[in-house]
Amino acid sequence: MKAIYLDYNATTPIDPRVVEAMLPYLTDHFGNPSSGHAYGVAAKKAVEEARRQVAGLLGCEVYEVVFTGGGSESNNHAIKGVAQAYRHKGNHIITSAVEHPAITEVCRYLEEQGSRITYLPVDEHGAVDPRLLEEAITPQTVLISIMHANNEVGTVEPIPEIAAIARAHDVIMHTDCAQSVGKIPVMVDDLGVDLLSIAGHKLYAPKGVGALYIRSGVRVARLIHGADHEMKRRAGTENVIEIVGLGKACEIISQELDAQARHMKEMRDRLEEELKAELPDLRINGHPEKRLPNTSSLSFRGLEANTILSELPGVAASAGAACHSGDVDISSVLEAMDVPLEYAMGTVRLSVGRSTTKAEIDKAAQDLIAVVRRLRSGEPQAGDESGREKIKLTQFTHGLGCACKLRPQVLEKVLEKLPKPLDANVLVGADTADDAAVYRVDDKTAIVQTVDFFTPVVDDPFQFGAIAAANSLSDIYAMGARPIFALSVVGFPSNRLPVEVLTEILSGALSKTDEAGITIVGGHTVDDNEPKFGLVVSGLADPERIVTNRSARPGDALILTKPIGTGILSTALKRGLLNEDQVTKLVDVMAALNRDAAEAMQEVGVSACTDVTGFGLLGHLREMMNASGTSALVNAAQVPLLPGALELATSGVTPGGTLNNREYTAPVVEYEGGVPEVLRVLLNDAQTSGGLLISVPRERTEELLALLKEKGVEGAAVVGEVEGAVESGKPSGIRVRP
Repeated sequence: MKAIYLDYNATTPIDPRVVEAMLPYLTDHFGNPSSGHAYGVAAKKAVEEARRQVAGLLGCEVYEVVFTGGGSESNNHAIKGVAQAYRHKGNHIITSAVEHPAITEVCRYLEEQGSRITYLPVDEHGAVDPRLLEEAITPQTVLISIMHANNEVGTVEPIPEIAAIARAHDVIMHTDCAQSVGKIPVMVDDLGVDLLSIAGHKLYAPKGVGALYIRSGVRVARLIHGADHEMKRRAGTENVIEIVGLGKACEIISQELDAQARHMKEMRDRLEEELKAELPDLRINGHPEKRLPNTSSLSFRGLEANTILSELPGVAASAGAACHSGDVDISSVLEAMDVPLEYAMGTVRLSVGRSTTKAEIDKAAQDLIAVVRRLRSGEPQAGDESGREKIKLTQFTHGLGCACKLRPQVLEKVLEKLPKPLDANVLVGADTADDAAVYRVDDKTAIVQTVDFFTPVVDDPFQFGAIAAANSLSDIYAMGARPIFALSVVGFPSNRLPVEVLTEILSGALSKTDEAGITIVGGHTVDDNEPKFGLVVSGLADPERIVTNRSARPGDALILTKPIGTGILSTALKRGLLNEDQVTKLVDVMAALNRDAAEAMQEVGVSACTDVTGFGLLGHLREMMNASGTSALVNAAQVPLLPGALELATSGVTPGGTLNNREYTAPVVEYEGGVPEVLRVLLNDAQTSGGLLISVPRERTEELLALLKEKGVEGAAVVGEVEGAVESGKPSGIRVRP
């Protein structure tokens, strides 16, 4: 069953009438508008008809409309274009604290280029005070850019009043109307603006097309240079198909705006009234009257937005805050409005559209009320075998696997403050950043102990349990030890998931401990907001044969026993982007024990080892080099990757933990020219149950590779080498070459 779509502020479907208008330009009328023959003439006429339709909606002249590649391009063209064209007058720009990134990021870029930007505060409704704006104007002010309506809370800004102030001070006025066009009247003379941006996909036209209104007489430098398209303002052959769609969408709005706005307001009000009746402490953000007719920003005190939405698979909506790793990332809009944290963290945006029905509103409201009540009650959820196949564990967590752990920069500072162990029998403690502790019992016996747990990286509970167990056992194997027993560590949201799911997680873990030849003898369980699972594993080793991360030697080869990319692929899985083969490969890699690799390592004899998990390949290599007092070289092209990881990373499917890792390794990693950006990301990807990174004397490299292959460890590869020693007290460096 399709989810009820209540995310129209994010994007709209293409109106069927728009599709119909576009179709001939996909087949028959394919000419270049700049061509003089009949095919070109037909395309040119279509572009100019669309320009007339857009101008008609905005109430401007046709020659004041420039077609662009979307709302972001329109905003970039307006702001950068004015900054360049009027730099002789000044370099000061005024905007607000609640603008879309398509405005704020442009302003930050211009700040780096020497412009001065004023970010105006807003009131509790998200509205700019025109008096504060006027006070901010200086003789060097060249542009004011304030959005017409806010995309998150729907507040409509006093643009006519602001524009009048701008005009009185001879300052150019721009407004981003991406959210307002198609919901409220947008006429350039009524607003009094000089520049105005619109985005096609927000008004039932295609994605990738937009328009910029430029009042006659206003100078705007070119953003894209080339031929003389778009009245010499925007080079590039016109996107005829989508321009036709934008024009038709604007014509429909011109004819139907009043009726559509009434319908949207009726649906929005119905939703808010039903929710308020059952949840009286509900907070509705935005101006109580001057608000888009379709937008509801709703805050549920004491809850987390991502948790609410994960419990609403039947409703498509957006979160106003993201909670992970103990932190709450609140949207800049809610922060600027000073929404209290206990409300802001539980903010979701529901936005209705032309086709939203009363039945959809009623169902969405009922489901949302039920979820909020259940989450607040804390009562265990009853098992429902009929619905078991619908449960996807990744939808019940905010951060994935090892990527949700404490940021390495934070952990490093914590470990620095811990005292060094005084007991001489502590062979390995926190000082080397090894993931396990080792205690010598006697000359022949040492106890190795480790603990690891994390949130789901796959949807199937059994598979998650198996992967978590394999990950926990990995630290024992990396130290050259033999596991003897384990305890479970469980966090479980009993009010969100039936207890039968926990049974399956434990069953998956048992399948791996059975394979390892040990038993889970007990454990500890707490009720948590999201599922977490792992093991405390105890093992035994010969004190003389412990393998740590601090004995790498110059000249050693670096061997990696598993491909990387699990963080990227797990993120893609959560978003529904993987095919069955990719999921199978991902699960197989993460669930594979590092036992055989560890046995081969012990047979051959190696210098150092660490398993690659949450801090990524370069993060764990950094720890190894720091502990060993050495530097390293990594050959990026030789690092094995999981199938699809490169393509997904290229498309921006990157977990937050991976980005944190890159920040952590940046001070010590030097990427040589030619190392692609996407590989730099992958080398820092937060791994879950990754392989062993082994530092082995060069003369034993081939022997180890052969033995790994003999034991069935496929894909092990030499990924680099340990270089020279580093002076005491100086950071270890890592060179990465293509």
